[in-house]
Amino acid sequence: MEAMADSPSRIPSGRLSLAAAGEAAGGPAQNRIALGPLDGRYRPTAAPLVDYLSEAALNRDRVAVEVEWLIHLTRNSVLPGAGPLSPEQEEGLRKIVTEFDAASVDELAEIEAVTVHDVKAVEYYIGRRLEALGIKNLTPMVHFGCTSEDVNNLSYALGVKGAVEDVWLPAARALAGQVAEMARANRDVPMLSRTHGQPATPTSLGKELAVIAHRLGRQLDRIGRTEYLGKINGATGTYAAHYASVPTADWQEVSKSFVEGLGLTWNPLTTQIESHDWQAELYADMARFNRILHNVCTDIWSYISIGYFAQIPVAGATGSSTMPHKVNPIRFENAEANLEISSALLDTLGATLVTSRWQRDLTDSSSQRNIGVAFGHSLLAISNVAKGLERLDVAEDVLAADLDTNWEVLAEAIQMVMRAEAIAGVEGMDNPYERLKDLTRGHRVDAARMKEFVSGLGLSADAEARLLALTPATYNGIAADLVEHLG
Repeated sequence: MEAMADSPSRIPSGRLSLAAAGEAAGGPAQNRIALGPLDGRYRPTAAPLVDYLSEAALNRDRVAVEVEWLIHLTRNSVLPGAGPLSPEQEEGLRKIVTEFDAASVDELAEIEAVTVHDVKAVEYYIGRRLEALGIKNLTPMVHFGCTSEDVNNLSYALGVKGAVEDVWLPAARALAGQVAEMARANRDVPMLSRTHGQPATPTSLGKELAVIAHRLGRQLDRIGRTEYLGKINGATGTYAAHYASVPTADWQEVSKSFVEGLGLTWNPLTTQIESHDWQAELYADMARFNRILHNVCTDIWSYISIGYFAQIPVAGATGSSTMPHKVNPIRFENAEANLEISSALLDTLGATLVTSRWQRDLTDSSSQRNIGVAFGHSLLAISNVAKGLERLDVAEDVLAADLDTNWEVLAEAIQMVMRAEAIAGVEGMDNPYERLKDLTRGHRVDAARMKEFVSGLGLSADAEARLLALTPATYNGIAADLVEHLG
């Protein structure tokens, strides 16, 4: 057998550094070389979260907490010799926060490279600015009585609260509202149900959409009631350093009023860390919302596949690289993937954050850096579902045809009427279930055969008239009226 000739490698041995090339190019090219899709391909959708859950936002919130703590201590004259600041000095301190920018991020990074401690870098960053405000003597009050977690837990609570209330919840509520509007618009459109994938008692498209809107809304109500906890009580939650340095102060009241002044709920009992239980509760609710929305995606995808919904093509878009006729339900498929990733991260965060060895370990620190990623994938999914729903047309003719080929679904109604007739004393109503089972199970029954069967039952005139007037399209109870529960 002849030896095969050496073939050239299909992959060049030398490669251009894409990271370096992207950074040099800037703009869209830089986004395209991001390691994660939320900072690259999907940056425009996830961008609103950057102001709350990015590393830069965390550092800005740390600066804000430190500044407000200094103002709180001086306003209340907690430390002897450090009375209230002037309005101009307080304004100057708060400008450290409001003027926090890209240069600030770089400066903090330079300080941290020396301190090798992110919160200590924030303390030094603020200290550098006090002389210009005429309060250099208060430099020792920056971070007074605090452990790093005092600052971090409050900063994370502020960031998560802002991200939920200002970004995620508005998007999720808009989506639930969009589904609710679709439900109202289609409340009277009859639709064949499918239980176990088989034809079942009809409903209305609007009622089924209302179920979705109601489920999503319940979770959003829970999330809207989230309690964001915070603490500032020292290295092991005992105020030991506080009372050692200033024993005359009511440090619990100082702590409580400060935390509540930030718009958070004070946690009076902690170790070195705030226990993060509120985060686990929030992430469980968000993950549940994600999973309900995932179910929505699979159902809508399935309805599209059987023709209940037609997708409106986007001008210029390609559905398939080889099959030009296709309009793929990619928005719902994309959402499914992102919801799965988000839920997995939220589950992990919830499971990890409620555990800390004794009074402190550092696993929560690394875990919490991924909160923005979990939120981002959920936000991206919400955006995709909303866009997908906008491109749907209800194919009422397909729904009607499906109903008309499944007259056997009236078997339930007929046998229940027969039961009621038997109770009322009408003769010949024995074994209604078995008789309908013989007629319909494994058989397709058309309108004529069903009416013939009904006419031969010997029902009372009123009952027979009601059943003869019934069709699969009208056998849906009060489905349309149930939509009114959405308000």
